[in-house]
Amino acid sequence: MFQEEQKQIEQQIYSIFKENSIPFAEDMGWAPVPFSGEWGISTSFFKIAALEAKSGKSLNVPQRAEEIARLVAENLPPQEYFSRIEAAGGYLNLYFDSRLFSARVVNSVLSADHFGKGDPKGKTLMVEFSQPNTHKAFHVGHLRSAILGDAVCRILEFAGYDVIRANFYGDMGLHVIKWLWNYQKFHSGETPPADATRWMGDLYAEANRRLEENPGLESEVRELYGRWDRQEPEIVDLWKQTRQWSVDGFHDLYEVLDINFDRIYANSEVEFQGKELVDELIKKGIAEDLRPDDAVIVRLDDLLGLKKEKYRVLVVLRSDGTALYATEDLALAKLKFEEYPLDKSIYVVDVRQSLHFQQVWKTLEIAGYSWAENLVHLSYELVNLPGNVVMASREGTVVLLEDLIREAKSRAFEVVDEKNPDLNQEDKMEIARAVGLGAIKFPMLDRENTRIVTFDWETALDFNGQAAPYIQYAHVRANSILKKADGLPSAAIDPDYELDPTEVSLIENLSQFPAVIQNAAREYKPLHLTHALFEVARSFNAFYRQAPVLNADPEVRDFRLQLVEASRIVLSAGLNLLGIEAPKVM
Repeated sequence: MFQEEQKQIEQQIYSIFKENSIPFAEDMGWAPVPFSGEWGISTSFFKIAALEAKSGKSLNVPQRAEEIARLVAENLPPQEYFSRIEAAGGYLNLYFDSRLFSARVVNSVLSADHFGKGDPKGKTLMVEFSQPNTHKAFHVGHLRSAILGDAVCRILEFAGYDVIRANFYGDMGLHVIKWLWNYQKFHSGETPPADATRWMGDLYAEANRRLEENPGLESEVRELYGRWDRQEPEIVDLWKQTRQWSVDGFHDLYEVLDINFDRIYANSEVEFQGKELVDELIKKGIAEDLRPDDAVIVRLDDLLGLKKEKYRVLVVLRSDGTALYATEDLALAKLKFEEYPLDKSIYVVDVRQSLHFQQVWKTLEIAGYSWAENLVHLSYELVNLPGNVVMASREGTVVLLEDLIREAKSRAFEVVDEKNPDLNQEDKMEIARAVGLGAIKFPMLDRENTRIVTFDWETALDFNGQAAPYIQYAHVRANSILKKADGLPSAAIDPDYELDPTEVSLIENLSQFPAVIQNAAREYKPLHLTHALFEVARSFNAFYRQAPVLNADPEVRDFRLQLVEASRIVLSAGLNLLGIEAPKVM
């Protein structure tokens, strides 16, 4: 935001160094001064003092850093944007003129096409997330991957990366064969009702119950799996038809969640390529073929000469020649880098798969694939529902995503109806949808990825706490003020009055938005953004209560109106990056 002024200061410092024969580095390493009601930037001279020491001079580095800081502070000319300059313990601190800083922040938000958007980084990242299994229910257990992956993609794109959104359907495996067996034997010719994913899940649970009650039927399932492996047309055609029922159901749910993908992979697409890759591993002596008595394995620790167990043994093919997750993940990783010029491939998959990915990627590295070091596991913990509901597709004890969404809308409608009873029914329903979905998404993102999310409705729909409705409502308040005003001043305004402390706090939080985006992108952590948005909303609400806008004196009113609009822009942009709508009324 003050890059030009910073560069000008740097040139002046370099001139002082040159006049005093002091070596200097290209990067001054500026950092914000910790905010305490006053804005500033700071740089350290310890590195410069160390360079002098390395050149042969006998000196005390900390003491010399202090001397350089004082020298610079005393010789810098007066600055337009900096009200004071101080040397402190080897650091140079430059404090902005609060009036000019405030004006620059607000004007930067208002004048930018997308405030906080990063410059293009020239790097392409693929983010693979959601990964539901066809022929099963789409339940709440899939929710965190979908929501986390979507938010990470939005943040990375906004930060300046080229992002490819990928999904990986589990459309073949033992679970699908069990479903097909049950369908052929007991439901032949049936088609799904409107609620297709629920019906698919019910048939899968039914298949497991039948097989548990009569284990002898497992031979029929194995026979059917063999027919699939031989690609018999009857089985392949039935699989294609029934898979599409699941895919259509998934698409409907993604549409509700406002999630989209650029590339859909499926394990059936890489199953046979995976087997070919396993053959290569056997030929290279990386994998051991123990069939027919045992599986094909990779003894990773032995190959790496490790004495302590770390990677263990990876099974890459069953004894009967059928594929495993490892078979398919080996081929999938290879396919991704063949199709796209990726700098990184990020997998948003739960933490229980950590060892699996370490094994697969180490196998690819041993096999000589240089891009294996660019595979990243973005792990996350699971979601606990009220009552510690445990979800298991095989027993059918799942909370379906559509049921959770339906309940969220219903609960949100009650709150909206209470807060704004004069709205028409259609508007109430639309607002309830936005509030309900926000209430589901925010808790999934407002926590460390590797910590369990315990979901409860009271917290999720809190209009007074760290929750989506609180932030959405701050946006509504800003919108309401602007609607009552007779237009927004278009020219940049320097506030010619003493800022209220609530204004100072709000401007500080707005100024941090670009840095928050970069930090969230760098660490793949949307929680940096959820926390920042909460602080913007909280400081805006304090400003709203403390500092009059519409009834203020004209010169105060105009700047405060611009500050309200800047707040609205940041709240709206931030919510959008989390995949959450910002309603105009609530």
